[in-house]
Amino acid sequence: MRRAPSGTLRIAILAHSTNPRGGVVHALELADALTGLGHQVVVHAPDAKGAGFFRPTLCGTASVPASPVGTDVTEMVRIRIADYVDYFEAPAHRCFDVFHAQDGISGNALAVLKARGWIAGFARTVHHVDTFADPALMALQRQAIIAADRHFVVSRLWQDLLLETFEARATLVGNGVDRQRFSPLPDGREAGLAARLGLGGGPIVLSVGGVEARKNTVRILDAFVALRALHPGAQLIIAGGASVLDHHAYRERFAAALTTSGLPAGAVILTGPLPQADMPALYRLADVLAFPPVTEGFGLVALEAMACGVPAVVSHILPFTEHIGADEAVWCDPTSSGSIANALAAALNPALAARLAAQGPVVAARHDWTATARAHLAVYESLAEPLHA
Repeated sequence: MRRAPSGTLRIAILAHSTNPRGGVVHALELADALTGLGHQVVVHAPDAKGAGFFRPTLCGTASVPASPVGTDVTEMVRIRIADYVDYFEAPAHRCFDVFHAQDGISGNALAVLKARGWIAGFARTVHHVDTFADPALMALQRQAIIAADRHFVVSRLWQDLLLETFEARATLVGNGVDRQRFSPLPDGREAGLAARLGLGGGPIVLSVGGVEARKNTVRILDAFVALRALHPGAQLIIAGGASVLDHHAYRERFAAALTTSGLPAGAVILTGPLPQADMPALYRLADVLAFPPVTEGFGLVALEAMACGVPAVVSHILPFTEHIGADEAVWCDPTSSGSIANALAAALNPALAARLAAQGPVVAARHDWTATARAHLAVYESLAEPLHA
């Protein structure tokens, strides 16, 4: 099988789930942009519920049948790899010129397909590299990287680390922001969403990503408690949280901290995953974004908030300092709840908040999904070989 006529590429992009995580958002936005450039793209993901992806798409999508899993993360990863391999065992599911994995699960699956001679090779985007307690999970993560023929990264930080750790030279593709979807202009959802969440006079502090150690949620809570001394009506929204990893222990730690915080009912609102259509309105309801992760692949959340005109408090670490200027956010030390609290207080200063709100959409405009899609094409062309039936 060879590529479609007139230079059109048939591209299979593989994600680890259908939920709104950063890598999945990247996969769908990339695929939509490639579709806009005239290519035929299908994003795949294991879909245990058969509900499809979290938002409509321009590209094609494929829900891969997913077997039941328990709570053991390593076993879950192995099962999802097997689910992918079972799906692509059918030659009809392999009618693509290019295969592109966005994560460790799909990267391992494509490594198996390559070893069996079912595909000629594949690309892998490494959004970030995790540290796991289980050596078997670390080995699977490594295999999903070193087995790939070509690599992409979204920041120079991970480009350098990939070369240093795995001797892999990666193509830097960056990220984008859908500035039609994420903008300062209200879309009519704001009032209804505010009422459903029980928002008061504020100020509203927003954290996106759920309760996870990597998102630094306990320190965000500690910082918020301190902020309430200055702003007694402040509320903290913690949105999202869909994940294939086990964050149970950290969530218990957060729950204990919330119980002993002395905060009244309604001061902290945990929404869980929200419909994607609500996210722009949620950003616009916020007075400040609290985004101080201890490690991150890129941090799309910060750019989405800025595109909506929301001042952002961001960790003063790579990769944020690569793509956000010194005066374009309020910086904090993610290891210090006091630093986070001071940054939140500064971001709520009316003069600074107004400047950052006006500047945010300008910052977001530097990041374009079509440019990200074009950055993939030369590598895709190099991989577009005849496929094995």
